Amino acid sequence: MAIDVNKCVGCGDCVVACQTENNVPLGYSRDWIMEFVKGDYPDLFLHFESQRCNHCEDTPCVRTCPTGASHVIEGGIVKVTHDECIGCGACIEACPYDARYFHPDGYVDKCTFCDHRVKDGLDPACVSVCPTECMYFGDLDDPESKISKLLKERENYTILPEAGTKPQIYYLK
Repeated sequence: MAIDVNKCVGCGDCVVACQTENNVPLGYSRDWIMEFVKGDYPDLFLHFESQRCNHCEDTPCVRTCPTGASHVIEGGIVKVTHDECIGCGACIEACPYDARYFHPDGYVDKCTFCDHRVKDGLDPACVSVCPTECMYFGDLDDPESKISKLLKERENYTILPEAGTKPQIYYLK
């Protein structure tokens, strides 16, 4: 996934779409909006980042899960099998992005990139509702995909690259 921070207005439509699509309980979220102010007064710049699980290539959450409930499926999506999760919280502690939470039903939950939609050829709910079209989703292994081309053409960054997790959410400058 790539998110253009120059287009994101922090409206929160992605958060609401995720909560609705995935029946996320009120008071919880799989994604959220961060607001950053940069610069020195009076020359200030405001930008937003829509954040969620980074679906890392090197997954500390998967490594620390004692039951295998946290795992990676085809395409690199990191998931939690709710029936196998014992709610120990090891994956929550291991995630440097604070992208997991305890679901009230006793398991750990997180963003799944709406894999149920993706396998049907649709974009994740957050991408499909974005009014500014600042979010891009696709196959990073396909050099002809829009997302691969954007990452080659545009300067971009990831959150906490120093954590060594190889996050797969990219922010376009």
